[in-house]
Amino acid sequence: MIGNIYAIAAVAIIGGGLFGFDISSMSAIISIPQYKCYFQSGPIPDDPSECTGPSADVQGGITAAMPGGSWLGALCSGYISDLFGRKKAIMIGAVIWWIGSTIICAAQNVPMLVVGRIINGFCVGICSAQVPVYISELAPPSKRGRLVGAQQWAITWGIMIMFYLSYGSSYVDGPAAFRIPWARNPIPISFASPQLTPILQGLQMIPAIGLFCAMFFLPESPRWLARKDRWDEAHAVLTLVHSKGDPDSPFVRRELAEIREMVEFEKQNSDITYLELLKPHMINRTHIGVFTQIWSQLTGMNVMMYYITYVFLMAGVRGNANLVASSIQYVINVVMTVPALLYIDRWGRRPTLLVGAALMMTWLFANAGILASYGHYAGPAGVANTPAASWEVSGPPSKAVIACSYLFVASYAPTWGPVSWIYPPELYPLRVRGKAVALATSANWAFNFALGYFVPPSFVNIKWQTYLVFGVFCFSMLVHTFFLFPETAGKTLEEVVDIFEDPAGIRYV
Repeated sequence: MIGNIYAIAAVAIIGGGLFGFDISSMSAIISIPQYKCYFQSGPIPDDPSECTGPSADVQGGITAAMPGGSWLGALCSGYISDLFGRKKAIMIGAVIWWIGSTIICAAQNVPMLVVGRIINGFCVGICSAQVPVYISELAPPSKRGRLVGAQQWAITWGIMIMFYLSYGSSYVDGPAAFRIPWARNPIPISFASPQLTPILQGLQMIPAIGLFCAMFFLPESPRWLARKDRWDEAHAVLTLVHSKGDPDSPFVRRELAEIREMVEFEKQNSDITYLELLKPHMINRTHIGVFTQIWSQLTGMNVMMYYITYVFLMAGVRGNANLVASSIQYVINVVMTVPALLYIDRWGRRPTLLVGAALMMTWLFANAGILASYGHYAGPAGVANTPAASWEVSGPPSKAVIACSYLFVASYAPTWGPVSWIYPPELYPLRVRGKAVALATSANWAFNFALGYFVPPSFVNIKWQTYLVFGVFCFSMLVHTFFLFPETAGKTLEEVVDIFEDPAGIRYV
């Protein structure tokens, strides 16, 4: 078994990378002619440059299919994790990814593509909910923030790698332009021999296969083992991970004693259901965890991740230059997540969330103002035959829109991006942690689904006012966080429980 906590986290967060692959494998190809003609709504024109692609509603549905599956996967993950363990839940998610990737790679029409994305989403829902739980239950308090936050870094790497792969594939003629990235495959299928094609298409499963196989060499969560009365195994895992083989280490003894105390207390309660999370003594924690994930979606980051090519089309950047300009934000996303991994346990959770909300609100309102003042309606066909790119701005104001878009990503990456994964697992007692984090993560995916569907029709119908909507959300989350989100940095998971159950504090808060 691997006992290095950094190696354990590095393997587990591959589940986050799968989410990143799925995001940019869609965002990078929705503006290329090969995709737009293959999934054209209505007759296909003779000139590929005149293809408009799926309608705004259909494209919203295709994009939203993945977070829709993730919502269901996140809800089910609590039961899977409590029954089989955190480790096996992640492995089950990897197997589901294989199935979904096969269907997506072979998609012949929109329904087949949607089904594949729903199945892939189910995997992402399981992994995104249970990887933070798994890492937080293994990590020491002093490192927990950076290790759980590494999931967000893996997501950003997955997004960037897949976007550049998709950019390279855009030069390939025909459907291979989008089948190559959907295959998670760095070798153009159309260039391969017929004998090699099935093998190359099978490469889409490599990240999930690597995750599945590597998980065999990682330990199970000691807190889950303790809850199942497997105390010797729990002690062995704590010894392996935290004391380099010394079972009498003071840290191991203290951690084991705290876990034992919590488990013994929880044995006095019956097995919990999701309804437990709505009882008076849990409702405040439940609302904080759920809204952490909801707000992370309502920041508007989906506009930048899924539909950034539409935004840059409106700013006058077209063709392959659009993809290059869009890719810069993914590099920013990767680079700017690093400071959070290094310093999040020093900064604390509250200040990080507050600063992030204030900065993002600034850039969103700035973009709305620039587009309203200097832009104009692009007509029903939109910019470059893309109806969702319904507003057009040029000259220096267009550069300001691009700059604000980059600054928005740079503000999200070290703040709400990683903290939205770090914070929820820290809030709950052991007996409800698996289901509570699953519920919070399901809220993330429910709003991800809604926004994925909402944004293309929103750009068509309310145009630049879309930015105002997200700016107001950022203001709301700033106020909400300031008044109701407690600090959890530097505390053990058991000490965080005491924050909410302090008899001298406000009841139920």
